Amino acid sequence: MGRLIVEQIVSVDGYAADAEGGIGFIEAAEAGNPDDADQLEFLEHVDAILLGANTYRMFADYWPHADPSVEVVAEPINRLPKFVVSNSLTDAPWGDGSVEILSGDGAEAAAALKGRFEGIVVWGSLTLADALLEAGLVDELRLRVVPVLIGAGRSFTPASLGERRLALDHVASHPSGHVGLTYRVG
Repeated sequence: MGRLIVEQIVSVDGYAADAEGGIGFIEAAEAGNPDDADQLEFLEHVDAILLGANTYRMFADYWPHADPSVEVVAEPINRLPKFVVSNSLTDAPWGDGSVEILSGDGAEAAAALKGRFEGIVVWGSLTLADALLEAGLVDELRLRVVPVLIGAGRSFTPASLGERRLALDHVASHPSGHVGLTYRVG
């Protein structure tokens, strides 16, 4: 059975989006790509990408055209098989290819993918990530903490989740003030 990893970029006060749903806080911190080496190492153990429809749209607008000499993670992101959970999309183009659309229940779709792939990452996709956390399908939680406070917004977990114990697996700090935290969900 494969591992399902949810990775979220969050503010220091734990928000994955501001009060209006925006993610501008990510750029508010010092420029640069502080996690590229960490991300490249992480992506060596990822076999598939699973996205919700909104995050798919953002990724599809950017990553197929990203310059790998600037965005070193562009190559693995573009190479890995991608899946989008959506009951409204009829097609999901990605550069010259496409993304497989998984209709129906997101948790059921993710559980099926865990049987096909060893390492699956879910980036952003807050509604999908909520469903996966609530269903107990998440094996690892990666938080990329941006050194900024935004005061209010959308948490990266659903309010109904309740208490879940995590085991710290890895910490990476960067000169920019960004911190990467990896937890095992148990």
